[in-house]
Amino acid sequence: MARWPAEESWQNINAIDDLILSILTTTNKLTVAAVHGNAGAGGVPFALACDKVWVRSGVIFNPHYKTMGLYGSEYWTYSMPQRIGYERTQQLIEGCMPLGMQKAKQLGMVDIIIPEMFAAFDNKVHIAAESLAQGNDFDKLLESKVRKHSYHEFVKPLKYYRQEELRHMREDFFKLNNPYHAARKQFVYKFPTKETPLRLALHRQAIAKDEAIVPFKELKTVS
Repeated sequence: MARWPAEESWQNINAIDDLILSILTTTNKLTVAAVHGNAGAGGVPFALACDKVWVRSGVIFNPHYKTMGLYGSEYWTYSMPQRIGYERTQQLIEGCMPLGMQKAKQLGMVDIIIPEMFAAFDNKVHIAAESLAQGNDFDKLLESKVRKHSYHEFVKPLKYYRQEELRHMREDFFKLNNPYHAARKQFVYKFPTKETPLRLALHRQAIAKDEAIVPFKELKTVS
């Protein structure tokens, strides 16, 4: 672990933002995200920064940050609402639930789902990319992208999305009692999770609900 984890986190998130910004501002070509493995937190808006998102059918997205004690960065406040709308974005971010690819495509988060063929995935992506590049509508797609980017920069430049996100992230990184610090340590050192989170353990949700409703003295007398 770094000597100053908060500062290291800050430097890393800015470096990731720089990379994603370079993708978002690429207007002389169409970009494609080919997602073969699962993606969580920043990995999802990383993919959404591209013009096209192609995924393997078995992939799972976890587009939320809250379970790491973070507000989130990587321009998620721009790219996710552009794809699926503000309300659905908030539902995904606040709900902290995994997202399968059929649902992701239904929402508009992904464009193409490639069948569960591990060895053939790269080849399928290559063929689809060639088809996109050689398509008769390529120039029109590129022109539309340039116009869209110019319009969004006029309405609200990308730098403001970044500033707003990083204001929250800096507080998350440097606030001493933030749960991010424990979550980061667990992630870095690969500490195993002791139990399935309550939001995913449906059988425990019913128990937790009952315990919250039934008085403690009544629970003790149940045989």
